[in-house]
Amino acid sequence: MSLTVLIAPSGFKESLSVKDVADAIARGVRRAAPHATILTAPMVDGGEGTTEALVAATGGRMIATTVTGPVGEPVASFWGLMGGNGPRSAVIEMAAAAGLSLVPRDRRDPTLTTSRGVGELILQALDHGVERILIGCGDSGINDGGAGMVRALGARLLDAEGRELPEGGGALERLDRIDVTGLDPRLAGVRIDAAVNWHNMLLGPRGVARIFGPQKGATPEQVEQLDRGMTRHAAAILAATGRDVAGMPGAGASGGLGAGLAGLAGATLHPRFDIMLDYLEFDRLLSRADLVITAEGALDGQSPYGKVPCEVARRAEALGIPTIALAGSIGKGARQTYEHGIGAYASIMRRPCSLDKAIDQGAKLLRAAAENAMRMLLVGERLATRARA
Repeated sequence: MSLTVLIAPSGFKESLSVKDVADAIARGVRRAAPHATILTAPMVDGGEGTTEALVAATGGRMIATTVTGPVGEPVASFWGLMGGNGPRSAVIEMAAAAGLSLVPRDRRDPTLTTSRGVGELILQALDHGVERILIGCGDSGINDGGAGMVRALGARLLDAEGRELPEGGGALERLDRIDVTGLDPRLAGVRIDAAVNWHNMLLGPRGVARIFGPQKGATPEQVEQLDRGMTRHAAAILAATGRDVAGMPGAGASGGLGAGLAGLAGATLHPRFDIMLDYLEFDRLLSRADLVITAEGALDGQSPYGKVPCEVARRAEALGIPTIALAGSIGKGARQTYEHGIGAYASIMRRPCSLDKAIDQGAKLLRAAAENAMRMLLVGERLATRARA
């Protein structure tokens, strides 16, 4: 049986990275079907691990560097040059320069933290002559609307007296205007795509300051200060560029970084899953597949609403390609996934055990589940062959 299998999983949070999940499934497939052709498309969402996953999937390379971290001190960082035959492309995850994990717990004050390091990573990508930049927005530790980022790119944020504002989202309530004349001219010649949570808004009751500010250490008073700053920031962007980010879907992503990217850096915001598939050339890989295996930590009634297994399965079903889903747990409503492209699903758990043990043995359990799924498929192929004889 000649078989091409596309492995397109999500990571298992607190257990396995998306690369580890794909590797474990691939090993299981090879045990059952050693001659199968295996393709991989890691389903990342723009947060931590995005750069490594996309670089590995495309045969690119990681570039280590040092940038200004979210509290204004140098931090070790990185970005990636993607491989492949398409346009020369860079991938940047904002968390590598301004992520919450880079903010010491005793210094978590989103009125002061900065996205400057993200701009420094963009400049490095421009120095390498890239034609496209993908920026993953997720796991942020800032709430400055991308102000630090655009400063690094050459913009100036000024108060009513013409003085440059200090770093941090708290200062934006004094913002009067943005001078964009010094923005790096190379930005106009590169395509910048940002992978964002499409539902993250910049302003209002569901705005970034009110929803995510407290998670980053903001007091109730600081939440109001940050929201006032985001309101002035949106107005200043509109005055400087004519771009209205106040109600733009995704503008609130990563502490308002989406607003700075779309309003001042010329980026296009995309629902994160859709743009990741574009850069992974997912449709090209899918067209070669006979079978898709996807995976996520849990499969349940919420899976049809934007979760990886059903997003992958819908695309596969449109081409008549069957999809198997593997999950750490099968929850209430999982049968609904049959209506959204999943052909079969299975838990990787073989017997009851503690969560800690399941996490520790995640790779082993995934490998065994993938092998079992493939052996069942091969049995079905043998039965079909006998029925045709």
